[in-house]
Amino acid sequence: MIEFWAAALALTLMLYVLLDGFDLGVGMLFGIAPDETARRHMMQAIAPVWDGNETWLVLAATILFGAFPMVYALLLSAFYLPLLLMLAALILRGVAFEFRYKSRRLRRVWDAGFVGGSYCAAFVQGVTVGALVQELPVQDGLYAGGAFTWLTPFSLLCGLGLCLGYALLGAAWLCGKTESDVRDLGFRLLPRLLLGVLVFLGAAFAYALAMNLRVLHRWVERPEMLVLPLVGAAACAGLLYAARRRIDALPFPLVALIFAAAFATLAASFLPYMVPFSVTVTEAAAPEASLSFMFWGAGIVVLPITLIYTLVVYRVFKGKVDIAEHYD
Repeated sequence: MIEFWAAALALTLMLYVLLDGFDLGVGMLFGIAPDETARRHMMQAIAPVWDGNETWLVLAATILFGAFPMVYALLLSAFYLPLLLMLAALILRGVAFEFRYKSRRLRRVWDAGFVGGSYCAAFVQGVTVGALVQELPVQDGLYAGGAFTWLTPFSLLCGLGLCLGYALLGAAWLCGKTESDVRDLGFRLLPRLLLGVLVFLGAAFAYALAMNLRVLHRWVERPEMLVLPLVGAAACAGLLYAARRRIDALPFPLVALIFAAAFATLAASFLPYMVPFSVTVTEAAAPEASLSFMFWGAGIVVLPITLIYTLVVYRVFKGKVDIAEHYD
C-alpha cells in the first residue's frame, strides 16, 4: 500500500508540473506578446484547461496530508512563507485572468498581475525543489531550521531554472495550439529557452559539485541513472529539429519528455528518501489502516475519475484555437 501511494504522489506531481507548467509558462510569455490580439490568442490557448490543471496540486497535497503526514508537516514548517507566496500568486493570476476581459482602464494592471503571478508561482516552486536538493535540517523527523533556511543561492538558481523550463513548456504549447504570429513567436523562442535551460542545468551541476551535495553521490552508486539524461538529451535534439522544421505537433511532447527525464532523475536520486536524506518513504507513511482506508475512496475513485476527466477535457479541446472566438 505504501508503494501505491508513493507512485500516486509521483504521478500527481508530474502531471501538475507538466499541465500547470505550460499554462504558467504561457503566463510568463504573455508579457512579451506583441499586441492585444496576440494576448487574446494566448489566453484562448489555455482558457479551457488552466484552472483544471491546478487540481493536480490539490490532489498531491491531499495525498501528502493523508498518506505521508510526517513529510506534509515537515515541508509545511520549512516552506511556510514561500508556499503562502505561491498560493497568493496563483490566486492573483486566476483573478487577473478573468478580470482582464471585463476591464478597460485597468487592463494593464490585470495583465501585469497575470504575468507577475505566473513568474512568482514558478519561481517559488523552483526554489522549493532547490532547497530540497540542497537538503533541509531535520532532527528526529522535525524541521530544525529557521524561517528562511530555504533561501540560498542554489535554491534561487533553481527558481530561475524552473521559470525557464516552464517558459519552454509554454512556448511548446503555443506552437501546437495557435496560429500566425503567436505560433511564430513560440517557434522563435524554443531554441533560446532551450539554451537557457541547458545553461541552467550546467550551472546547477557545477554548483552542486562545488558544494559536494550528497545527491550527486547517487550517480556513482546508481550508474544506470545515466540513461535518464541521455533520454533528455535525445529529446533536446528532437526539439531543435522540430523548431527548425516548424512541426507543430512535436515540441510539447518533446519538452514533456525532457521534464519527465528530469523528474525521474530527481526521484531516482532521492529514493528511498522522501525528504533527502532524512526521512524515508517507509518512515513517512501513515499507518497501514489509514492507507487502506484512503485507498478505497481516493485511490480507486477520486484519482481515476480525475485522471479520466483530465483526459476527456484535453480530448474535447484538442487542436488549434480559433482567434475569431472569444473567451468569456
